[in-house]
Amino acid sequence: MDYCKFGSGDKTFVILPGLSIQSVISAKDAVEDGYSIMKDDFMTYLFDRRRTIPENYSVYDMADDTAAVMKELGLKDTYVFGASQGGMIAMVLAIRYPELVARLVLGSTSSHVMPSQKKVIDSWIDLAKKRDKAGLYLEFGKEIYPPEVFDKYKDYFTEIAASVTDEELDKFIVCARAAEDFNVTRELKKISCPVLALGVYEDAVLDSDATMEIAENLDHRDDFALYMYKGYGHAAFDTAPDYRKRIYEFFVK
Repeated sequence: MDYCKFGSGDKTFVILPGLSIQSVISAKDAVEDGYSIMKDDFMTYLFDRRRTIPENYSVYDMADDTAAVMKELGLKDTYVFGASQGGMIAMVLAIRYPELVARLVLGSTSSHVMPSQKKVIDSWIDLAKKRDKAGLYLEFGKEIYPPEVFDKYKDYFTEIAASVTDEELDKFIVCARAAEDFNVTRELKKISCPVLALGVYEDAVLDSDATMEIAENLDHRDDFALYMYKGYGHAAFDTAPDYRKRIYEFFVK
């Protein structure tokens, strides 16, 4: 499993990214710059999925593998942010490995992936199967970003699609399928650390109801907080200007 780290703080911040067509590690410089607010207080680890994955790989498997790597690195009591599918992994981590997670932020994610929440992901899988690299990148960007952001970068999406390999498409398909039948809603009560859920009303991928379902199961707790964005799309974690500040303030308060 590839990972990178940056920062110099005494606390440990772990980023678990969402589903991606290509490795997030290639964008590590942009991630480091985006999370510069963390650098003095946190040593930040950005984790990818494991390099080689079996055909029937699940979110639960992803969480177990991530936990194994965290333990190998000697990480514990970490401050975890999981985005989209990374949020699913983060919930399983907090449920199964409470010693690894001190605080948890969940962004644009779901504790229960229902058929209605799989339509967009299934369309991505179909494009990947057809080896339509440009179509996949364009549809991916169109669904996760608001129109003005997508229009600004759609030429870039078309350009970068040319670098996608068949192996990356195969891995994408397996990772995209990994959320099938994912459901930890009844286990959310096992999460013992403070939780912040950040959702988006116009989430075209998992729907805002997914965040609300998490909130409904945790909002009786004094250490749970919810904030809903409007107008930033599924990937508000990339587009909302105050997103990283909200994460930081939740972690240091």
